Amino acid sequence: MILPQGTVVAVTDGEKLDLYRNTGTGSELSLTALPDISIDDEAKGSGGRHGSTSANPDESQMAEDGFSAGVAQYLNKQVLEGGIVNLVVISAPRSLGELRKHYHKFLSAKLLLEIPKDLTGHSAQDVEKAVQSA
Repeated sequence: MILPQGTVVAVTDGEKLDLYRNTGTGSELSLTALPDISIDDEAKGSGGRHGSTSANPDESQMAEDGFSAGVAQYLNKQVLEGGIVNLVVISAPRSLGELRKHYHKFLSAKLLLEIPKDLTGHSAQDVEKAVQSA
């Protein structure tokens, strides 16, 4: 898939978030890592925790769901503030399902591609290969 220049690629798994920006032009894909950001664990809030508790009694799963909700909140904010114009999300399948529950409608409109795959901690080249083969 050809991504427009400036597209943000979010790679997450429920515990970690890696962000990249496509600095390539035309059909060239060149992902540049963005600085790490701090994600608030939404499971600590009453709304996120209540939903996670009833669906996932396991403590570690609740933490992962809370982190995914925090990632979605961060991405929603970036889209609404104009920091993200186009977005690709690559996430472990279960985390991707949790992310989708929290997408704002404007984020959904900016979403070019979702890839249900765990690539956190992988190189930018591995992420590029996944995007190109999608």
